Amino acid sequence: MDLMEKVVSLAKRRGFVFPGSEIYGGLAGTWDYGPMGSLMKKNLKDLWWREMVELRDDIVGVDAAIMMNPKAWEASGHVEAFTDPLVECKECHQRFRSDKPEEIKAHEHQNWTEPQKFNLLVKAYLGVIEGKQSEIFLRGEITNGVHVNFKNVVDSTRIQIPFGIAQIGKAFRNEITPGNFTFRSREFEQMEVQFYIKPEEEEGKKWFEYWKQNRMDWYLSLGIKKDNLRFREHTDDERAHYARAATDIEYKAPWGWQEFMGIHHRGDWDLKRHQEYSGQNMTYDGYIPWDIETSAGVDRSLLFLLVDSYYEDDKRVVLKLNPRIAPYKIAVFPLVANKEEITKKARELYLRLKLRLNTVWDDRGNIGKRYYAQDEIGTPWCITVDYQTLEDNTVTVRDRDTAQQERVAISSLDSYFQEKLK
Repeated sequence: MDLMEKVVSLAKRRGFVFPGSEIYGGLAGTWDYGPMGSLMKKNLKDLWWREMVELRDDIVGVDAAIMMNPKAWEASGHVEAFTDPLVECKECHQRFRSDKPEEIKAHEHQNWTEPQKFNLLVKAYLGVIEGKQSEIFLRGEITNGVHVNFKNVVDSTRIQIPFGIAQIGKAFRNEITPGNFTFRSREFEQMEVQFYIKPEEEEGKKWFEYWKQNRMDWYLSLGIKKDNLRFREHTDDERAHYARAATDIEYKAPWGWQEFMGIHHRGDWDLKRHQEYSGQNMTYDGYIPWDIETSAGVDRSLLFLLVDSYYEDDKRVVLKLNPRIAPYKIAVFPLVANKEEITKKARELYLRLKLRLNTVWDDRGNIGKRYYAQDEIGTPWCITVDYQTLEDNTVTVRDRDTAQQERVAISSLDSYFQEKLK
């Protein structure tokens, strides 16, 4: 198996990601996060929110509705311009994006229609009477919910420009060809900040460069290898309809360099359009601010963290995840499950640690298999309570990456892990 196949297999086997609606044959482009995946996803989002909102004085958060008045999507340009170029195979009638030549070349037939634009917004219907329902859209990106609340945020807080509004939430796109596991999905999650600044060229350049480096540094701090990350500037002909400038942070995926984080200079496009379409005043101190956006895919980030941390040798498979991202920080084992004094001592320790750090219990099988199972889900440290523990109140702490073990006093464990998790 190649690396991607190994990651996909591990993700299902160990409860990170399952195919959506699998018992019914699945639904293309949808994925369900299992026990490990949901924990890891929450850790990632919590770290992002902590970094972007809780530790800063110039960013506040919102949680806007998925369903919006359809006029909001007209104003943002999504109804008109949120499109991909589509071609259809005349032989089998499968559809592909014409801007993905590698997918077209790989298809068994090469008899195509002329490209046409295909809108990615997912339609939904509201109303209780069939035939008289209102057509709306599920949001194609989470950005719009921030812009329509710009004045509400300004009026309800003491925040002043330059400032940002952060949001994490689901978005939906009618992708033509979902693929590469969770990379291109029809339902996905985003983490974004819309950072509003004075409409001045120097301010725009300063904050655009600031957020580029800030986001790159954050992903490096999560442990992604530097050689697997790069910036890629958008050319004039590929920038979105709203962008004055755009840069992607790309990861060197098994199938090539791929974007998972974008920094966009949106200018005054959004607030100006919403002012025009709503008739509401969206100015601040007499001007319409510019917006520097940072937009990250939660699912793509998680996928590349899994790929980047995957390691194997002739003995074991390990996810060398940054401990802050790992689903569990600690696993606690009794050396044997049939010795009451050991099991009781281990259980007491487990319940104590669980109050402070996400900790898992395992007393099944032999100790070696338990270690290897924790390696595969990325648990950084395993604690074993054994016969010596009963004598001197020390335990064995095993490091995931090195498999080295050391004796640590139970009374020192809190400070031990506090230091490790700095």
